[in-house]
Amino acid sequence: METHDIEPENWLSRTVAAATIVIFRRDPAGGPAQLLMVERNASLKFAGGATVFPGGKVDPADLELAEKLGFSDLADGAAQIAAVRETLEETGLVIGIEGKVDGQIAAQARQMLLAGGDLAPVLDAYGWTLVPQRLVPFARWWPRHRTERIFDTRFYLADLGTGAVDIEVDATENRHLFWASAQGALDLAEQGAIKVIFPTRRNLERLARFDSFEAARTHARATPVDTISPYVEQVDGQPWLMIPDGLGYPVRGEPLEMAARG
Repeated sequence: METHDIEPENWLSRTVAAATIVIFRRDPAGGPAQLLMVERNASLKFAGGATVFPGGKVDPADLELAEKLGFSDLADGAAQIAAVRETLEETGLVIGIEGKVDGQIAAQARQMLLAGGDLAPVLDAYGWTLVPQRLVPFARWWPRHRTERIFDTRFYLADLGTGAVDIEVDATENRHLFWASAQGALDLAEQGAIKVIFPTRRNLERLARFDSFEAARTHARATPVDTISPYVEQVDGQPWLMIPDGLGYPVRGEPLEMAARG
């Protein structure tokens, strides 16, 4: 029997739209593809000290730009724009755009974005065009368990290819950036070297089945992106935090007392 922590009307009123991007690069040593991981500052209210994928909340300017660019699904378009913007802000990487980019241009664009906060002027200044097809829809998590802000988070996949670019931590929210395979990140979590919250662990387990971006993309395109709202279920007399079946996840839950919930 499923149970939820808060009533639907409160769930909706506390919801904040957000976007997360899983950035792939080829392993320089020839191993499985690596993912960019972000360790958040411990002082943050949500997922403080946890290692997550880059991302953040959707801003009103992201929705305005989605409207301007004519996205048919404005919520999804705004989330894609937020993913591009947050990645540039947090890491200095430019993803999901067409146009000239090198290390110097990316650094300058990042400073302009940090100063102004909106992506549209940056796109205009550097002659960049958004290419939504480069962001692959992967998942949508909308939990009900939090009593404060609840994040309706859309996850996307993106590819850097060789990944021969510099990354630089945004010290206001994050304290460390690193590349690791999905299984490598899971191993670090098991060793206690990093902390991962419930959605990140489930997504890493799902991604660990694929050695390349191409394989993960093929899987994502063949898998429905239905909203995931974790729920508590009794398993052998113990409460477990669970997610629905049929959405591509090899592991659907873990004991509630072990689940880091942000």
